[in-house]
Amino acid sequence: MKDLSNYRKSYEKSELLESNIPEDPINLFNRWFHETEDLGGIEEVNAMTISTIGLDGFPKSRVVLLKKFNEEGFVFFTNYDSEKGIAIQNNPNVCLSFFWHSVERQVIIKGTAQKTSEIVSDNYFNSRPDGSKLGAIASDQSRVISSRTVLDQKLFELEQQYEGKEIPRPSNWGGFIVAPVEVEFWQGRPNRLHDRIRYTLQDDFSWKIERLSS
Repeated sequence: MKDLSNYRKSYEKSELLESNIPEDPINLFNRWFHETEDLGGIEEVNAMTISTIGLDGFPKSRVVLLKKFNEEGFVFFTNYDSEKGIAIQNNPNVCLSFFWHSVERQVIIKGTAQKTSEIVSDNYFNSRPDGSKLGAIASDQSRVISSRTVLDQKLFELEQQYEGKEIPRPSNWGGFIVAPVEVEFWQGRPNRLHDRIRYTLQDDFSWKIERLSS
């Protein structure tokens, strides 16, 4: 067994104080997102881990890409018939998390997911490169296949079929929007005494702000 007990880092780049935060978490997320993007060091700032509860009762986490966020929630796109898509439609309670190591920050979002409108899904699908569009059609995401050749052959056939033609969005592919009910911001600090600020949505749609012990 490899001993990792000596893997340590002191977090000293910033602080998170109640005197310098907005009343709602979306504004703070927007600030952190763009600060992380501007500072560099992370290739895909919009990469996030989404955790779902599967039909087998186990949680499962995987990385997807955030494509839009606003006051209504956080949007990503996937195959609705994939393992994650089926899990979300069975239990819409999900968790999103971002870890931006270059700025020593994490954001953890609890929320409920639902499908975006078909217009939102169509608009994003139509903005994708043709290869990505065909990939969405070619892949029966999460299904067992015999070899890589199955995917390559399917893609080749679709390239011939749609050469010079408009590529339609599959009906089982589209967006989910996660409406947050709790957002926690974590800022690394020295001596493992990290700053943790939690926003919790109230019945009147205001946000309760609390500090958590590290």
